[in-house]
Amino acid sequence: MKYTTLPNTNLKTSKLCLGTMTWGQQNTETEAHEQLDFAIEKGINFIDCAEMYPVPANPKTQGRTETYIGSWLARKKNREDIILTTKIAGPSRNMDHVRQPLDFSKKSLEDGINKSLKRLQTDYIDLYQLHWPERSTNYFGQRDYTHKENENWKDNFAEVLQHLEELVKEGKIRHVGLSNETPFGVMRCVEESRKGKLKIATVQNPYNLLNRKDEIGLSEILQRENIGYLAYSPLGFGMLTGKYLNGTADANSRINQFKQYSRYSSKTAFEATEKYHEIAKKYNLSFAHLALAFILQKKFVTTPIIGATSIEQLSENIESIDISLSKEILKEINVVHNQIPNPAP
Repeated sequence: MKYTTLPNTNLKTSKLCLGTMTWGQQNTETEAHEQLDFAIEKGINFIDCAEMYPVPANPKTQGRTETYIGSWLARKKNREDIILTTKIAGPSRNMDHVRQPLDFSKKSLEDGINKSLKRLQTDYIDLYQLHWPERSTNYFGQRDYTHKENENWKDNFAEVLQHLEELVKEGKIRHVGLSNETPFGVMRCVEESRKGKLKIATVQNPYNLLNRKDEIGLSEILQRENIGYLAYSPLGFGMLTGKYLNGTADANSRINQFKQYSRYSSKTAFEATEKYHEIAKKYNLSFAHLALAFILQKKFVTTPIIGATSIEQLSENIESIDISLSKEILKEINVVHNQIPNPAP
């Protein structure tokens, strides 16, 4: 395994982060513990979860993922060896079961962190992230921003950061990050940090061969302001393994089981996927290795978040840490990207 340090922290993390959003829905507690044991054995020490997990959001399963991690931590007694992240849900029409109201007020932040700590059976979270913005903006598959003149939101970045800093002082969290955030939101946090507020450590956004939109504006901010980037969905819900091209995906795979997840299933996404798959075959590479190695070689990326429903998938994903793509391969990838840019934003 390779390691890095999260910007603005002293947290030494593995260059691969273990994603957990299938635990409690597609994976049982036993399977979750098996994945954790396997990942730790392979050198991963970085685990990402969220209070709303598993996905899809469901009042009957909400919080199970954190609970599974908590029971594992209690059994292994290795909390000090793990860099643990979780996320608090922002406003959503389908998640009132998490709390009401869904916002980042002081009350909601305290409610969220205390419940997560209890489920995770720990006293602190290494990285606590705002899962998506309170305001209306373009995330979760929205390519373009549409401004809403009568939006019921006022700029409260300073207030939210102040509340988060209070949780840091209480020892409940060590560092703060954003998720599904745009360049505007990141720069507003940067502006507040220059006034003395808490500085964010990371941004967790979708990033893969089918969605490279954060290269356009956000990547410059990340590098100039020294902010980490956690790339989720690096395999595009499994699309970039090739299993939906050749029909080997089983009935329990995410896209087959949850038809609402169509982000990576458009005609142009399939077309781009086929072209990237051909590059992998040409150079005798696993398609998953090609997709993950591409992300690992991006300078602005701190770590991709890999998720799996089986040990076999997890093992293949972890092996990508040793794959290096040549200039020729990267050139061919960019040819496809220029032909079909960001088909799954």
